[in-house]
Amino acid sequence: MSQIAINTSQNVNINFNISSIGERFLAFIIDSLIKGAYMLVTFYIFFSILDLGYLLDGLDQWSQMAIYIAITFPVYIYPVVLESLMEGQTPGKKIMKIRVVKIDGYQAGFGDYLIRWVFRVIDVSFLIVGFITMLVTKNNQRFGDIAAGTAVISLKNNINISHTILENLHTDYIPTFPQVIGLSDNDMRIIKDNYLKALKIDDRQIISKLSDKIKGILKLEIDPTKMTERQFINVIIKDYNYYTGKD
Repeated sequence: MSQIAINTSQNVNINFNISSIGERFLAFIIDSLIKGAYMLVTFYIFFSILDLGYLLDGLDQWSQMAIYIAITFPVYIYPVVLESLMEGQTPGKKIMKIRVVKIDGYQAGFGDYLIRWVFRVIDVSFLIVGFITMLVTKNNQRFGDIAAGTAVISLKNNINISHTILENLHTDYIPTFPQVIGLSDNDMRIIKDNYLKALKIDDRQIISKLSDKIKGILKLEIDPTKMTERQFINVIIKDYNYYTGKD
């Protein structure tokens, strides 16, 4: 399985497995079945249970089309809305354990999902175009991914993030920086991995940069005479474990 190296905002390269075309196709099928089920249920309720078909009587073709579009509108916005709410996943992607990410290491946002959705017209309407694009591009990207600067990665067979950020804390441990709750599990994994690598080779420059980065993100000012950079990072890791209950 091919991989993609993503440089995070902490200047750490992390390798992810690229989702295969088969995984993406199965996710597409699952999402299509969900959308199809919605259509069936909605039209059944509209025409059979509520018996509102009479509302279409006497309307011109454009008015009828407008009503149908209004009823089926959730189907059209399904990808962009759910990817935004589920951080790069739809139910199909979640089942297949794949996710949309930014290649530059930043968290994909609504604008990125919107671009992918707009280009979906080309990728899905002309299915062969999207399929060929994924075949010939390095990271299995369709037009929407290329335009948005995104890729779809596989989350399978990866070490659970929580396994890499655990710290043994004493029962009487008292945290110092409650601001750490602003960090995510992925942020902490990157911090800890980067810190441990720097410790192994005694790379003081990396430790210093990492310390400055954490202080900048959490908006902390530390007196260097009271706490060294190494002590600071150690405390940050332990405080995160304390506040998130990962012990």
